Amino acid sequence: MKNYDDYLTFALGKGRLSNKTMEIFEKAGIRCEEMKDPNSRKLIFTSEEDKMRFFLSKGPDVPTYVEYGSADIGVVGRDTILEENRNVHEILDLGFGKCRMCVCGPESAAEKLKHRERIRVASKYPVIAREYFNNTKNQTVDIIKLNGSVELGPIVELADVIVDIVETGSTLKENGLVVLEEICPLSARMIVNPVSMQLKSERIKDLVLKIRQFI
Repeated sequence: MKNYDDYLTFALGKGRLSNKTMEIFEKAGIRCEEMKDPNSRKLIFTSEEDKMRFFLSKGPDVPTYVEYGSADIGVVGRDTILEENRNVHEILDLGFGKCRMCVCGPESAAEKLKHRERIRVASKYPVIAREYFNNTKNQTVDIIKLNGSVELGPIVELADVIVDIVETGSTLKENGLVVLEEICPLSARMIVNPVSMQLKSERIKDLVLKIRQFI
């Protein structure tokens, strides 16, 4: 990578997502040894060689840090990007963490969806749910925000269907639910601050080209 005077700052979602991201970065020759120390209490990790800074945050906060310029680049799931609806540029699909955002429920709910009846929808993702039903399907629904096991919604008759992430579908099956409609595919994505995209465009393009070889 070329030598640069200014730093490129990354906000990464904590946990498996940040670990997988750094694995890809290392393959591309980008390393940050500070992040490998399990006992470190640091909040910001620096790679002086590559002139990069990294910090970890909760997933939903990543687009906020990027929108306001606290981070030039963020890595987070597309579900979070859609739900937070921040002013950021999505520039790269990193290809891991693949799953789907779906409308799920008992098979009997299929007719209500087909005929666009007014139904109740439980979800951890009210923005995505509202966007899908109101603008894509033109169906009037009542959105109920839940934070826990949304599968309970149809079971206890709080909601007719749910909007949630589906990976294997095993949890749905165990609770007598099925995928009724697919909203969109999901995976880890790289997002960029609009101003950084202009001021650091050469460096960001260079980074993307290197990473693309390993995804």
